[in-house]
Amino acid sequence: MAMEIATGSTASSDVVQRPASGELVRADSLEARVLKRFDAGQGSFELDVECSAPPGITILFGASGAGKTTLLNCIAGLEKPNSGRIALGQDVLFDSAAKKSEPSWKRRVGYVFQDLALFPHLTAAQNIAYGMRHRGSRESQESVGAIAHAFRIDHLLHRRPGEISGGERQRVALARSLITNPRVLLLDEPLAALDAGTKAHIVDDLRLWNAKHRIPILYVTHSREEVFALGERVLLLAAGKVLAQGTPHEVMSAPREETVAQLAGFENIFDAAVIAIHEDRGTMTCRLTGSVVDLETPLVRADVGDQLRIGVRAGDILLATQKPVGLSARNVIPARVVWLVQRDMMVVVKVDCGIETEVHVTLLARDSLQLAVERKVWLVVKTHSCHLMMR
Repeated sequence: MAMEIATGSTASSDVVQRPASGELVRADSLEARVLKRFDAGQGSFELDVECSAPPGITILFGASGAGKTTLLNCIAGLEKPNSGRIALGQDVLFDSAAKKSEPSWKRRVGYVFQDLALFPHLTAAQNIAYGMRHRGSRESQESVGAIAHAFRIDHLLHRRPGEISGGERQRVALARSLITNPRVLLLDEPLAALDAGTKAHIVDDLRLWNAKHRIPILYVTHSREEVFALGERVLLLAAGKVLAQGTPHEVMSAPREETVAQLAGFENIFDAAVIAIHEDRGTMTCRLTGSVVDLETPLVRADVGDQLRIGVRAGDILLATQKPVGLSARNVIPARVVWLVQRDMMVVVKVDCGIETEVHVTLLARDSLQLAVERKVWLVVKTHSCHLMMR
């Protein structure tokens, strides 16, 4: 049975009612302020973040080298920050001012690495039970059985990692990290190598487990698709800084800064100038710099002549081989195909409309439109697909 969150909770924790027993437990949020510097032979890196993770799944999203794993390592106690404070509810794990740093083994942090780090010579049951090796054998067996049932691997307990599938190994690694009842779970891209269906099933089981335990789960990824599919909250990192945080929609759908837009998957970012304002319909017309291409965009606080940037996702642009008529879209732009390449089940098309633009289409659309280099096409861009950003 899922827990109910009582009202009147503090910012750092929720009061959670377990209906079966009436027991009240505390669901703590993770609060972290971390400054960590690395000096290397060819340069340096600084992680300087302040963030929080409530009970539930928080996605750490960003490109490679953004500092995601470093942040996890600092939370787990595997790296020591230069300064800052890390707390779980009222319990302080690290505080440079107070000169306090709990050792990693006392922090009750579950950590699943990308390579899983399962012992190849041990069975699944022995791998899961490894964290309980100091407990009694009966307690350990009962706990292994319960967690294996929760992650649907009861039938695999006698097998070794080399004898089970990749998805099953991920389930074993999750079970091993959770059997000790951690207060926070860190996941460093452990599902990256799995297909979408297997990944979704594992995450569903993880959510079901967490509905009963209510702990913060930090999930590292650089996949935009996983942000929307898995996360309840997103922290977007770049170059050691938190650039944005909020729900997936808040962070990824309407970015206000170019760096965020690039990470959020806006393949087309254009410099532009406002040339007309249409208050009656809540739009304005912007001319793309270095071209005669005009785009009608949503109205923002701006004056004619103001410079700005416009972001458009490649998947939000439609292609036609005849000039469309009778459409509600106000932006219909002639262009020609420069090149196209297939990537898995998607085709990336570069077109020249006076400025180079990237468009994503399906294999069926490519074939039905008979797209080829030098083919004349029209771009159809809806007004709400144009996102205005600060320069």
